[in-house]
Amino acid sequence: MTLVVVPVRYPLTNHSRRTLEEAIEVARERDAALTVLHVNLYQNGKSVTRTDLKDAVERQFGRLDNARYVVRPGFLVEESILDEVAAEEADVVVIGSKQASRLRRLFRRFTDNPDIEAYLNTHLECDVITVERAMA
Repeated sequence: MTLVVVPVRYPLTNHSRRTLEEAIEVARERDAALTVLHVNLYQNGKSVTRTDLKDAVERQFGRLDNARYVVRPGFLVEESILDEVAAEEADVVVIGSKQASRLRRLFRRFTDNPDIEAYLNTHLECDVITVERAMA
């Protein structure tokens, strides 16, 4: 089965809700499973549970079929996202534009080409969909 991964902030921000809305639509269109991912940063000292994440998403979007909720600990959000994408062999990642720019900065440390979409597609065989911020 196709898998869509969508990293979000908790509590859900407007941009996270918009990104999640797009990921839900992509999962429905592709008849895919959906993984909603949140990264608990060690340095923030806050701990979000899977139940917290699931409850927040379901308050906004209702119960989602074929959805699972993952909370990963980490120091870098971007690295944790890549770890989840690789571990789950995701087919599609839906990320917000802010997250995409952070991933590009991370990629610049390791490579001359910060093209995340090309990298993920080549190394992980994964499509990347970037959701732009809504205009205020």
